[in-house]
Formats: sequence, C-alpha cells, structure tokens
Amino acid sequence: MKYLHTMVRVNDLDKSLEFYCDKLGLEQRGRYDVEAGRFTLVFLSAPGNEDAQVELTHNWDPEELDEGRNFGHLAYEVENIYDVCQRLQDNGVTINRPPRDGRMAFVRSPDNISIELLQRGEALPIQEPWASMDNVGHW
Repeated sequence: MKYLHTMVRVNDLDKSLEFYCDKLGLEQRGRYDVEAGRFTLVFLSAPGNEDAQVELTHNWDPEELDEGRNFGHLAYEVENIYDVCQRLQDNGVTINRPPRDGRMAFVRSPDNISIELLQRGEALPIQEPWASMDNVGHW
C-alpha cells in the first residue's frame, strides 16, 4: 500500500494557492479543470517530497464549508520552525498556536484547515517572541 494524497475542499482556489504555495512553500504538481463536473483539482507537495501530496478540490458552484475540525490537520516537518512561522506571519498568516516549545506550531488555511508545523529533529531552543505569544483562536 502507498500513501497518495489527502483531499481538502477549498472555496477560493486562488487564495488557497497563495496560502499553500506562496506562503507555506508547497509546489504545484498537477492541475485538472473538469468542466463537465464543474470542479478543479490541484495537487501540491513539499519540495523534495513529491510522494506526499495534498489535493485541493475546488467546486465551481458555491458551497458552505465548515471549519474542518472533524478533518483534523495536515502536518509538515520544517527545517526551522521559527523561520517558517516568521515568514508566514510576515505574509499575513495568523499563528494560531505559536512554537513556544521550539517544536510545534499551528496555522490555518483560508478555508480553516488546520496545518501543524513540526520542527525536524530535536526542538529548537526556546526563544522570544514565540515563547511569550498566546494562542489565537483554535487550532
């Protein structure tokens, strides 16, 4: 058995691609516009890890999506959690659960999909401003 992908529905494909690609750093692997079914599929993966993909599904007809808490979260291992969180924050992304422990943080996509960021290897030494930051919303 081989893991292929996780699918998440998105309301605004452009806004979601900006978040996942421009801010989070994933790369687009494929895009399929299915006119007959009135939907678009976009496959993304982390650089160097093309086998673990996220499928963004955008239905062209409007629909209401909930916050995705029943989905759980997507998780990505990062080289330096502080650098990634700073880059996200600098690009307007709310850090819902800051990396106070040097190990773990949570953010949300434009469609409220929870994204867990985990430090590769051992936790980094605790540092400010992260150590003093409060949670924002829920994650």
